[in-house]
Amino acid sequence: MTNHLLPADLIGPQGSIDAYIHMVNQVPTLSIEEERGLTKQLSQENNLDAARQLVLSHLRYVVYVARGYSGYGLPQADLIQEGNIGLMKAVKRFDPSHGVRLISFAVHWIRAEIHEFILRNWRIVKVATTKAQRKLFFNLRKTKKRLGWFTQEEVQAVAQDLGVSPETVLEMEQRLSNQDASFEAHAEQDEHKHEYQSPASYLQDVAADPAHKLEKSDWEEHTTSRLHRALNSLDERSRDILGKRWLNNEKSTLQDLADFYNISAERIRQLEKNALKKLQKSLDTQPDIT
Repeated sequence: MTNHLLPADLIGPQGSIDAYIHMVNQVPTLSIEEERGLTKQLSQENNLDAARQLVLSHLRYVVYVARGYSGYGLPQADLIQEGNIGLMKAVKRFDPSHGVRLISFAVHWIRAEIHEFILRNWRIVKVATTKAQRKLFFNLRKTKKRLGWFTQEEVQAVAQDLGVSPETVLEMEQRLSNQDASFEAHAEQDEHKHEYQSPASYLQDVAADPAHKLEKSDWEEHTTSRLHRALNSLDERSRDILGKRWLNNEKSTLQDLADFYNISAERIRQLEKNALKKLQKSLDTQPDIT
């Protein structure tokens, strides 16, 4: 189902929301016989004009459903537009043989699209990611409107009613109570007032400082160069033992090296210990500049 089934001004509110609502309310509703005839044309003949008429005649119901979500602080026009998407999906999937009216089937698709939109846009940080959390989000918000602040007994009751743990209810309640804060101060805020400081004023990202990045890069290059010079001062066997024991991604065991050099593991341990001492001495005697 694509958007060309609808006139551009009915896909979603483009101007005044009141004018849009007035417009969709002027579209006649369908009788049972008319609805069955159109759904039959769509399912059997893929008649896009029939689909268009089915969608147009149900836009008023989308407005009604979207009004129920006005308390989330999101534009009503956006909620209606998302609901219209759900309606079009429902029209495409509707099977009249089930013996129900289209609106009874479509209301679930309309609500699902609006729910997804709210969860994507209500907060910068997602408050619900799993199916259980989404159910808790919408049910808990309705419960909070009725009860206000929760007592411990009410938390237990809500948890039992929704089939989740009390800890999950408390966590979701805390998420619902938190508000997003701007990282930077708003232009209208008086910079001389100290009651509130935006995070940008005290959360410094030192790692992003070019000077620190250059210093870190120079230091790593200098340290690597000193290590290579110190390793080159060792004999070949000592370098190989240290490399396989400490520098390789897949490190060798003492027994692995003992088998390779045909000596005991204890002898390998002694060679490793002596090589580390020589390495440390070489590093200590090198000048601290490149």
